[in-house]
Amino acid sequence: MTESLGRQAGSAGTVLVTLAAGQFLMTLDSSVMNVSIATVAKDVGTTVTGIQAAITLYTLVMAAFMITGGKFGQIVGRKRAFALGCVIYGCGSAITAISPNLPVLILGWSCLEGLGAALILPAIVALVATNFSPEGRPRAYGLVASAGAIAVAAGPLIGGLFTTYLSWRWVFVGEVLIVLTILALARRIADVAPETRVPLDLIGTALSALGLGLVVFGILRSGSWGFVQPKPGAPEWLGLSPTIWLILGGGIVVYLFIAWENHRLTGGEEPLVNPSILRNSTLRAGLTSFFFQYLLQAGLFFAVPLFLSVALGLSPIATGVRVLPLSITLLLAAAGVPKVFPTASPRRVVQIGFLALLAGIVVMVAALDAGAGAEIVTWPMLLAGLGVGALASQLGAVTVSSVPDRQSGEVGGLQNTVTNLGASIGTALAGAVLIATLTTSFMTGIQNNPAVPAEVKSKAKVELAGGVPFVSDADLKSALSKAGVSPEATNAIVDQNATARISGLRSSLSVLAIIALIAVFFSLRIPTKQPGLEDEP
Repeated sequence: MTESLGRQAGSAGTVLVTLAAGQFLMTLDSSVMNVSIATVAKDVGTTVTGIQAAITLYTLVMAAFMITGGKFGQIVGRKRAFALGCVIYGCGSAITAISPNLPVLILGWSCLEGLGAALILPAIVALVATNFSPEGRPRAYGLVASAGAIAVAAGPLIGGLFTTYLSWRWVFVGEVLIVLTILALARRIADVAPETRVPLDLIGTALSALGLGLVVFGILRSGSWGFVQPKPGAPEWLGLSPTIWLILGGGIVVYLFIAWENHRLTGGEEPLVNPSILRNSTLRAGLTSFFFQYLLQAGLFFAVPLFLSVALGLSPIATGVRVLPLSITLLLAAAGVPKVFPTASPRRVVQIGFLALLAGIVVMVAALDAGAGAEIVTWPMLLAGLGVGALASQLGAVTVSSVPDRQSGEVGGLQNTVTNLGASIGTALAGAVLIATLTTSFMTGIQNNPAVPAEVKSKAKVELAGGVPFVSDADLKSALSKAGVSPEATNAIVDQNATARISGLRSSLSVLAIIALIAVFFSLRIPTKQPGLEDEP
C-alpha cells in the first residue's frame, strides 16, 4: 500500500511539473521578447515598431481564440488538446528560431505560438481539475500559476543572458526542447472522456474572436493613439481616437456573441460557451479577482523594469536580478499557504494577497526619489511576490470548483481570456498614466526654468505635444547634444526629465495602489471555505 501511495504521489508530482512547465513556457515568450526588441529587429531586418506589432499580434491571437480553445478541449479531450497545442507551439518556436525576416517571425511566433497557447492554457486549467481532488487543487493551481508569474519575473534575466552572451534565437530552440520534454511526460496525465462529438460552433468562434480581438487591440493601441481624444499625428475616426471605437465595436460584437449562444441553447444546439455559467456568483468573483491580479501584476512589471533599466540605466541582466526576489516569496506563498493552512478561508487569503500587493506598491511609491538606487525595489518585490503567491494559491481552485468538472474547459477559456484582458489593461493603464504625468511635469518644469532658452521651450511644446518619451539621461543628453543645445540648458533639461520620470512612475504606481484597494472590496464574494470541505454547521 505504501508503494501504491508513493507511485500516486510520484505521478501527481510528474503531472504538476508537466503542467507547470507548460504554464511557464506560455508566459516566457513575451517577457523575453520585450527585453530583446532592438536585437531581434536588427536580426530579422525590421524596425522596433515591426517587432512591437508582432508582440501585439501574439497577444491578440491568444485572447481571440482562448474561449474556442477551451471548447475544443471539451470536444476532443483536454489531454489531446494540450498535446496538440504543444505540437503547434513547438513548431512555432522552431520557425521563430530560424526566422530570416519579420513575416516568418510573425508566422512562427505571433500566429502558431499564439494558437498553441490558446489550446494549452485552457487545457491546463481543466487537467488540474481532472488530476487533483478538490482538496489538492489550491496547491496545484498555486504552483502552476506561480510558474507563469516566475516566467514574467525571470524573463528579463533569461532574455538578457541569451541576448548578451548567445542569441535570442536560442531561447526558442530551448522552448522546442521543453515542448518535447512536456510531450514525453504528458503520457502520465489523466483525462476524462471527451464529450459526445458535437460540431464546433463556428459562428460563435468567429464572433468571440472578432469581439475580443477588437477590444484587446484597442487597449493595446491606446498608448499610441490615445484613449478617447487622438494624440497628435495619430489617426482619428469621427473626431475620436480609433481606440474607443474599437473597444465599443468589440463590446457590441461580444454582445452579439452572447445572443447567438443563447439562440443555440434555445434551439437545442451546443454553444461555444454557456452564458448561464456567468450567473454563478462564485465563478464571477473568482474571474473578477483574476482580472485584478493580472492587471496589477502587469502594471507593476511595466513600471519597475522601466525604473531599473531606463531611470537607473541597468542592463537587462541586472534588471532581471533585481526583480528575482519576487519569485522567492511567490513560491513560498503559493506552495506554503495550502500546505500550512489547508482550511484557511479563500476569501481571507485573497484579501491578504491584494493587501500585500498594495503594501508592495505603496513601499515602492514611498521609496521612489530622484537619487534612489536599485535596492529600493527589493522589499516591494518581496511583498508583491507574497501577494501574487497568495492569490495563486486560491483563485484557480475557486473558479474551477464553482462548476462541475465537465465545465472546467469552459472555465479555463474564460479564465485565460479575463487574465489576458487584465494584463493588457494593466500595461496600457500604467503606461498611459506614466506618460501623461511625465509630460505634464516635464513641460511645466522646462517652461518655468530660466536656464532653458525660449526657442527650446517653444520647440519642445510643439514636438512633444503627443507625450514625452520615457528615456534615460544618457539618451536625452545625446539627443540634445546633436540638436546643438548648450551644456547649461542640457543639464537643466536632463535634471527636469529625471524629476518628471519619478513623478510619472509615482503616479502610475499610485493608480495601481488604488486599484489594489478596490480589488480587496471586490473579493468579498469569494467563498469562505475551501473547495471539497463540508459545509460548516
